[in-house]
Amino acid sequence: MNPLRVVASVLAALLGVQSEANRQHDFSQQSPLPYMITAVVMVVVFVLGLMAVVSAVLD
Repeated sequence: MNPLRVVASVLAALLGVQSEANRQHDFSQQSPLPYMITAVVMVVVFVLGLMAVVSAVLD
């Protein structure tokens, strides 16, 4: 399992542009844990980024 492929797959899924072939490949993997951890980290980074932007704009 290539970490770069996991990141690209999760990013595509979060943006809603993942192809059916990639989705089928992801669901055929042994463990969903790397995808879940990557997704949680990406969402947390996104939320923290939004908070930083809002904080910078409001100051």
